Amino acid sequence: MTNDTDEVEYDLLDDLVADARALLGDRRRVVLGITGSPGSGKSTLGEHLAAALADVAVLVGMDGFHLAQEELDRLGRHERKGAPDTFDALGYVNLLRRLRAADEDVVYAPRFDRDLEEPIACAVPVRRDVRLVITEGNYLLVDQPGWSQVSELLDACWYVDPGEDVRIERLIARHVGHGRSVDEARERSLGTDQRNAEVIGLTRSRADRVVVVPPSTSDASGRHHHPDPLT
Repeated sequence: MTNDTDEVEYDLLDDLVADARALLGDRRRVVLGITGSPGSGKSTLGEHLAAALADVAVLVGMDGFHLAQEELDRLGRHERKGAPDTFDALGYVNLLRRLRAADEDVVYAPRFDRDLEEPIACAVPVRRDVRLVITEGNYLLVDQPGWSQVSELLDACWYVDPGEDVRIERLIARHVGHGRSVDEARERSLGTDQRNAEVIGLTRSRADRVVVVPPSTSDASGRHHHPDPLT
């Protein structure tokens, strides 16, 4: 990773796809990180890139390393689900090391099931011939125990920033979509989620690129509107 942060707009999706592909050069495998605060749209961007680059890329989410609900209950961290210490950070680091090595026929990554609110093991196969691993999550650039090892395993990391008003509006809509009342969704978004967002926001300057999401391309549901056919 470099420390020279540049900014591009998210609605220039074709350019982002081209830039992601250009990272490959003649390298056997590249790991591209996508980070940002809750509701920023990093998952959406990761999905778009993986779809556009399906011939060479696979998307692996950090959220697959959420601690199971049973373990969060045992640790008394249920109400803080999503905070840095509610993930298996070192498990994620070890997966990234295996993915960077690219010396196994297939590496199975977990994914997070939002309907079950639980991680599902061995759900994402990454075969040896995959050249671009796109990994997205909140804490890719956070300088905390465990997490601080992530950045050195990324070839580049992009930070998605839609602006705070758009991000929070989208986050509230997401929580409502998952069954919370509007009041509960707002309390969560401005409480636990906001505390996590403040930690993540401090990492913005560490990214290689800030992907700016113009307000006109987003709505409260998290959908993006631009002419690219991938959407």
